[in-house]
Amino acid sequence: MSASAKPLEWPERLDVFAVCAPGFAPLVVAECEALGLVPTGVSSAGVELSLTRRELFLLNCWTRCASRIVVRLAHFEARDFPTLEKLAARVPWGRVVARGGIARIRVTCRKSRLYHSDAVAERVGRGILGAVKGSQVAARARDDDEDDDESTGAPSQLIVVRFDHDQCTISADTSGALLHRRGWRQAIAKAPLRETLAAGMIAALPWQGDVPLVDPFCGSGTIGIEAALRARNIAPGVSRAFAMEQWPGTDAAIMRAVYAAVREEARAAARPSVGVAIVLRDRDRGAIEAARANAERAGVLDDLVIEQGTLSETDLAAIGPRGVLLTNPPYGLRVSEGADLRGLYARMGDVLRAGGRQWRLGMLVPPDKALTGQLRLRLEPVLKTTNGGLPVELLATVPDTLRESQTRK
Repeated sequence: MSASAKPLEWPERLDVFAVCAPGFAPLVVAECEALGLVPTGVSSAGVELSLTRRELFLLNCWTRCASRIVVRLAHFEARDFPTLEKLAARVPWGRVVARGGIARIRVTCRKSRLYHSDAVAERVGRGILGAVKGSQVAARARDDDEDDDESTGAPSQLIVVRFDHDQCTISADTSGALLHRRGWRQAIAKAPLRETLAAGMIAALPWQGDVPLVDPFCGSGTIGIEAALRARNIAPGVSRAFAMEQWPGTDAAIMRAVYAAVREEARAAARPSVGVAIVLRDRDRGAIEAARANAERAGVLDDLVIEQGTLSETDLAAIGPRGVLLTNPPYGLRVSEGADLRGLYARMGDVLRAGGRQWRLGMLVPPDKALTGQLRLRLEPVLKTTNGGLPVELLATVPDTLRESQTRK
C-alpha cells in the first residue's frame, strides 16, 4: 500500500487471539462458547478464534477473563533484516493505523537469528511509515505487566511483533487499554487485585450467583464488584472504549453503528439486581471507602453490603445457611510482610466452621502450607496462575470438608 492509498477493506473473518494469564485459557474458552463463538485453538497463552469484526467487538465487550485481544495481520519467516523489512512493508497497515495515526511497537524474540528487538522494531516501523501517510511510530511499547500505569495521551495503535524460531507474527491489538480496566476502579487500596483475576476466581470456583458471597478482606472491593457485575449480567466492557473502534476503513461509519448496537444489546441484557447477598468487609477504613467509591462508579453499590469490621466479627450464619467465602487474604509477600499470619488463617477456618457445613471457602494465595494448614480444612487447587508475577493458586474446600473438620474436633 502506498502512502497515498485509501484505507484497506477488511476480510470477512479475522484471525484472532485472546491473550490471557496463565491458567485462564479454559475460562476464556467457556466465555467464548457462552457467546456462541467457537475457538479454533487453545494454548497456555490464550485462545485462537476466527471472528467477524462484530464478533470481535462482542468478545471485547463481554470477556471478563481475557487480558487483551489481538488480530494477526501477517505471519512469515525472516532470517535477516532485508527480508524482514521487505515483508513488513507488505503488511496491510492501513487496516489498523489511520492517516496521521500513532503506532507503538512491542517486540519479543525467541530462538531466532533476529534477536535484537530494537532493530526489529525499527524495520517494522519503517513499514508502517511507508504505508500510512502522516503516521508516526512512538517509543517502543512496554510489556503488559508494566502497561497498567501507562499515561494516557493521544490514541495510539499497539502492534505486537513476535519472533519464534525465525517465524515472525505481526498482530494488532484490538482492545486498547488492558481489559482489566473496566473503567470503574480509581480508588485503590493496598495490594490491589486486577479485575480479570477476580473474575477468574469467581468463574473457576465457580460461583453462579445463587448463594451469598462474602469477602472479609475486600480491599478496594474488586472481588465483590466483579461478582455483582456477573450476577447482574453486566458486560464488563460496555462503558469503555476499544482500539478497534478507531480503525480506518471504507465502512468505518457502518462498523461504528454495529458496535453501538452491540453495546445497546449488552445494556438491555443486564438484570436489575443481584438477588443474593454480597458482603464486603475490611478492617481498614480507607479500604472500605475505596470499595464504596468503586462500587458506585461500577453501578452496583446498592447490590453490595460494604462494612468495616474484623475477620473475627464476620458472622456467616447470620448471612445465610450456605454460601461462599471468597477472598484474597494477606500473605507474607504482600501487605503484611514480616508478620506472623498463622493466627489469622486459623481464625478464618474458625469463622467458616461457625457458618455451617454448607459454607465453602475459596482463597487466592501463594503455595504455603505453613499458612493454609492453619485452616484445618481439606483444600484443593481449582486455579493456578500468577498475581503480580508471583505464583498463586485458588484453593477451595472440597465437599464434606467442614463436616470432617467438625467431626475431628
